[in-house]
Amino acid sequence: MDPVLGFALFIGALLVFLATGTPVAVATGLLGVLGVLVFLPPAAITQLATLAFSQSANFVLVIVPLYVLMGESLAATGIGRDLFLAARIWFRRIPGALAVGTVFACALFAAVCGSSPVTAATIGSMAVPEMIRNGYDRRLALGVTAAGGTLGILIPPSIPMILYGIITETSIGALFVAGIVPGIMIAIMLSATVMLIAWRRPEAAPKFAGHIRLGDRIAALKGAGPVILLAFWVLGSIYFGFATPTEAGAVGAAAALAIAAARRTLGLTALGNILGATARTTAMFILLIVSGMFASFVLARLGVPQGMAKLLVGLDVAPWVIMVLINVTIMILGMFMDPMSILVIMVPALFPSVVALGYDPVWFGVVLTINIEIAAITPPVGFNLFVLKAVIPNTDMSEIIRGSLVFIVPLALGIASLIAFPDIALVLPRMMLR
Repeated sequence: MDPVLGFALFIGALLVFLATGTPVAVATGLLGVLGVLVFLPPAAITQLATLAFSQSANFVLVIVPLYVLMGESLAATGIGRDLFLAARIWFRRIPGALAVGTVFACALFAAVCGSSPVTAATIGSMAVPEMIRNGYDRRLALGVTAAGGTLGILIPPSIPMILYGIITETSIGALFVAGIVPGIMIAIMLSATVMLIAWRRPEAAPKFAGHIRLGDRIAALKGAGPVILLAFWVLGSIYFGFATPTEAGAVGAAAALAIAAARRTLGLTALGNILGATARTTAMFILLIVSGMFASFVLARLGVPQGMAKLLVGLDVAPWVIMVLINVTIMILGMFMDPMSILVIMVPALFPSVVALGYDPVWFGVVLTINIEIAAITPPVGFNLFVLKAVIPNTDMSEIIRGSLVFIVPLALGIASLIAFPDIALVLPRMMLR
C-alpha cells in the first residue's frame, strides 16, 4: 500500500470515529482490529492478543503509577499555595510579578508532578483568584496559568515522555534529563511574554508597592522546601546515576505520601481519592498503549512507517524543512486530539522517518513534548482550558481561550530554538553518559 494513502486512510477513519464521540483508545483499537481483518491474513488476529499481553505486562509500566501517585499526593496537600506564595514574593519587583510567579510555581510543581492538567489545577486554583484580586486582567491571569500548566509535561518527571520512551524504546532517564534545560527555557520565555504584556499594557498587570526584606524571602521558601528537595532527589538521582527512573519514582511517591501525612491532608477519604485518581490515570495509560499498538501493528505490517521514511528521506529538501512540516502537522492535530492520543497515533508512524533523517530520538521526544504542550492550550479540546474552567468559578471559556492564545508564540519559539540548536536538549544527556 502507498504509505501516504495508508496513513491518510488511517487518520481519516480515526477522525470519523472521533466525530461520533468514540474515545480515542477505543477508536485506535477498533481500527487495529478492523485493519487486521481487512488487510492481513486471518492468523494475524492472534498476534493482537500476544501484543496486548506483552505490552500490558511490560515492567517499564511500573513507573507510571509511581509518578502519578507522587503528583496526586502533592496536589492534595495544598502545597501549590505555598509554591505560589513563595514565587510571588521572590518575583515581586518584576513587571507582571504575580503572573511570572505563577509560571515559576508551575515549573516547581511540574518537577514533582508529570501532568499538565494537574499542574494547571493545583497552581491555578490559588493563583488566578489572587491575580484577579490584585487587579490583573482576567484573560492574562487565566492564559498564563493555562500556559504555565503545560510545563507539567516538559519538566521531568513527565508522563508523556514515559509513553514516548515506551513506544520508541528510548531511555526514559535520558528523556527526563533532556527536558530540564528546555523546560527552564520555556518557563523563561513564558515569563518574558508576561513582562512584555505588562510593559505594553501596565493596567493588565499592576505593579506592587513596598519592599520585601531578605528574611521574608527566605521564610517564604519554607513551605516550598519539600517540593524543591523532592524535585532535586528525583532529577538528581537519575542524572548522577544513584537510581533508575523507576527507583526515583518509588522513593518520590513514598516521600509525597509522607509529606501529605505530615501536613495532615492524608485522611482515609483523601487517600481513597488519590489512589482512585492514580488507578484511573494508569488504566487509561495502559489502554492507550495497547490500542495504539494494535493500530501500529497493522500500519507496520502494511509498510506505512517504512514507506513514509523512504519517501521523506528521498525529498530534495533540507531535513529541518521536513521537521518543520512534521511539527506543523502535529500542531494541527493538536486542535482535535489530546496530547497522549497524538503520541500514540503519530509516534509509531513518524519515528522511523525522524531517525532516518538523522535526528536524535531523545531530542525528538523533547520537541514532540513541547508540541503537545501547545495542544493542551489549543481549542477546542485543550485539556488545560477545561481544567481552569472547572476550578475557577464564574469564568467564561472564551476568556480562557483568548488569554491562552498569546502564549502559543513562546512555545512555538521553543520548538524553533530546539530545531536550530539541538544541543539545548542534548547537552545534559551527553554529560550524564560521561
